[in-house]
Amino acid sequence: MTTAAPQTLLLGCDFSSSPTRRKPVVLALGQRQGVRVSLTALQPFDTLAAFGQWLAQPGDWVGGFDLPFGLPRELVQALGWPTDWLACMQHYRHLSREQIRAQFAAFCDARPVGGKFAHRATDGPAGSSPSMKWVNPPVAYMLHAGLPLLLDAGVHLPGLHAGDPHRVALEAYPGLFAREVLQRRSYKSDDRAKQTPDRLIARKDLVNALELGQTRLGLRLKLSHAQRDALVQDASGDSLDAVLCLLQAAWAEQRHAEGDALYGLPPGLDPLEGWIVTAENP
Repeated sequence: MTTAAPQTLLLGCDFSSSPTRRKPVVLALGQRQGVRVSLTALQPFDTLAAFGQWLAQPGDWVGGFDLPFGLPRELVQALGWPTDWLACMQHYRHLSREQIRAQFAAFCDARPVGGKFAHRATDGPAGSSPSMKWVNPPVAYMLHAGLPLLLDAGVHLPGLHAGDPHRVALEAYPGLFAREVLQRRSYKSDDRAKQTPDRLIARKDLVNALELGQTRLGLRLKLSHAQRDALVQDASGDSLDAVLCLLQAAWAEQRHAEGDALYGLPPGLDPLEGWIVTAENP
């Protein structure tokens, strides 16, 4: 009699660069069996230190993290920063937020209207904000706060940095996945005044589509009634975003199980910029 191999823990992370009890980092934990992905827990962290300690534990997981893993090559070259990914990230982590804002603002000020920001190659197919944006959303600060936690934890970043092959981190983006179902409909807001019935209906529609497997990833989300209610009722969308990242991680883990060492990332990805998992390679 043979015993089945243990299932890899999957996780999706809705990240905050300045977490609090009211706005924590949220991890969605789960497992994949075939095309079915079960949500097993939602775990909040209200400090970066606590989240970093969790990441550094020994484990066996594949995770999708909603924060950028790199900067645009055009920006890095213009600033004269190292074009080796690790050297660039080590330089970046030691800057203050004020220094980052000043250097990025100066770069933008020297460029024409309509082309202020530099973009990564993945931004187009993913529909993501440039990773150098410091406001609305402040993804540059998310990179600054989050990427060092992954480096210090020694995890493996496919296509970018070799680490512990049992703990694998991929850049995810819930907006890419949500738009596939909802198009331009909004499903979340941190502003209570904007937590409208329309957004509630959108969350219901999104969760329903995920349960039915109505996305190009071909995966079906398995939820309990209580979990479904929790995702729908979270008007901030943080829990649902973590689950969207969980499904992106599940797709990547499935690709790896089928023999793809890059977990579904394109073989020609820029090793300085990185790539958002499940974004289609043009």
